[in-house]
Amino acid sequence: MKAQFETAPDQINMSAMLITTHPLPVRKAIDQFRRELDWRPVTYLEDNNRRLQSYSRAAAGRYLGLESNQVALIDSTTMGAGLIYSGLKLLPGDEIITTNQDYYITHESLRRAALRNGSVVRRIHLFDSIETVSEPQMVGRLMMAITPRTRALALTWVHSSTGLKLPLPAIAAALAQVNATRQPMEQVLLIVDGVHGFGNQDVTLASLGADIFFAGCHKWLFGPRGTGIIAANARGWQRLRPIIPTYVDSAAWTAWINNAPLLEDTDGPLMSPGGFKAFEHLWSIPAAIEFHEKIGKAQVAARTAELANQLKAGLALMPHVRLVTPRDPRLSAGIVSFDVQGLSADSAVAALRRRRVVASAAPYAIQHVRLTPSIMNSPAEVDQALMEVRGLASV
Repeated sequence: MKAQFETAPDQINMSAMLITTHPLPVRKAIDQFRRELDWRPVTYLEDNNRRLQSYSRAAAGRYLGLESNQVALIDSTTMGAGLIYSGLKLLPGDEIITTNQDYYITHESLRRAALRNGSVVRRIHLFDSIETVSEPQMVGRLMMAITPRTRALALTWVHSSTGLKLPLPAIAAALAQVNATRQPMEQVLLIVDGVHGFGNQDVTLASLGADIFFAGCHKWLFGPRGTGIIAANARGWQRLRPIIPTYVDSAAWTAWINNAPLLEDTDGPLMSPGGFKAFEHLWSIPAAIEFHEKIGKAQVAARTAELANQLKAGLALMPHVRLVTPRDPRLSAGIVSFDVQGLSADSAVAALRRRRVVASAAPYAIQHVRLTPSIMNSPAEVDQALMEVRGLASV
């Protein structure tokens, strides 16, 4: 597996949750498309763009158990949050619930959307303490927060601060009971920032229970940098409006040319923002999906869990370390967060990088150190990283 990645041999890179190293098949695909575009940019783009974007949507849809028209292609997780929360069909006074533990892009996208559409954003505490967090506690608090005006839950699947993985299937099951008594446009959508589970968990959109899901491809999926997806079921697409004009939906162009009304039905092609992009990256998404499929989604998830559990077990034994991420694999994925006694998160990260271990600090008001082993790492590298963390006791 290591041979598929060109990474610096003098570093142990455990920050896949930040930005990817492209594996060999993705590098080859990008290079091929780049050469074609450099050789005959106009004609190659005109002849192939719609077809190749369709392949990318189909590959991402296959990975999530969806049809290609249920997937939109975007540039990043951040773009996904902005497009979704700005594009939700909401009336003044309609409510979206998020949590105090969610990330900046969720909070800021919701704030800006509320300024435009008059919706109400409420934040709740998902849990009191990461040490005592549980599935019943999180599900219960979310259900208790729902009011007759609630139209969506805006959640993050795996928190980039603590590494906590939300029990989305349980949340979706509880939400289904709420929605059973509501009219379609009043039902509560489950909207998920899924970037830190996308590529390291063995799920489909249906098994996860989300209505709308968005994620960048350039992290755990090891996909092309500057690419991402929005995926939604029928209920999710029904409640969205596009924000940026598309270039790949024929109905939109035909309506404009004929000065005719465009149907309100939204789908993946209509939601995919137009404009000129790094097309060679956008078209190479299938190479990343096929890379995972050849290994096996279940095998990727098992390997990620194995390495993360090895790391958590070792950190938990260190007296100068406080493990933050839950040990329970049902409540964690690949992110492992911890604190080092006597050092700030930034200082600990800097010390580890001097020891050639690439960690990162979570950009929150309360920061933690993060190591995020992935399929490009080995158990021996985890042991080496643990040894270097152990050495921070004397720093």
